[in-house]
Amino acid sequence: MELSNKSARELYLEVKADRSRRRFGFGRKPALVNVDLQNAYTRPQEFVTAYETDPRQIEHVNALAHLFRAKRCPVFWTYVAYLDSGEDCGVWGTRSDTPDSLQNIKPGSRRAALDERCEVDHGRDIVINKRMASAFFETNLGSLLTFHRVDTVVVTGGSTSGCVRATVVDSLSRSFRTIVPEECVADKHESPHFANLYDMALKYADVLPIAEVLAFMEKYEPGN
Repeated sequence: MELSNKSARELYLEVKADRSRRRFGFGRKPALVNVDLQNAYTRPQEFVTAYETDPRQIEHVNALAHLFRAKRCPVFWTYVAYLDSGEDCGVWGTRSDTPDSLQNIKPGSRRAALDERCEVDHGRDIVINKRMASAFFETNLGSLLTFHRVDTVVVTGGSTSGCVRATVVDSLSRSFRTIVPEECVADKHESPHFANLYDMALKYADVLPIAEVLAFMEKYEPGN
């Protein structure tokens, strides 16, 4: 194992600066998957489980969603919420049992609700209640992406080190080109945030500035 005194941020910035690294690139048709932009994770003034990295995160996500809809590309939003018993959280919900615990996020609650700053088009966008970290795990996300003939998945949301990373790894594992707009993902602490951006950029995704993803979508021409 290589030893280093560099911070996770410094390691990530080194990878980001390496212009010679080959990209997966955008494919023929992208989809936008916004992971768990719900109040439990987006309202630090309200919930101890929440976090903020870039204060413009939701603004950037809304801009992406607007372009994806305009170009006839699917937009997905996920959230977590569990039965009163919490049993559908499985062993993941057994490490703690407090009012702030994951399995105690209930459907219809303030914690489960998508942040009202998110501009969700309930007539067109697809909202998925997931139970585990990955947006793909035991949901119909994969089959819907196949139905829409998607080959590229743009992932936003939180946390970078948790549900975003799990979704990104599952996306690549299903042979989707995977894009992470850097300003659109967030975590509770700097170290896991940058450590996972570093890891995803090295192995699983193209981690790009939001401006570059927006520019691609502005020029994108939808197929049939």
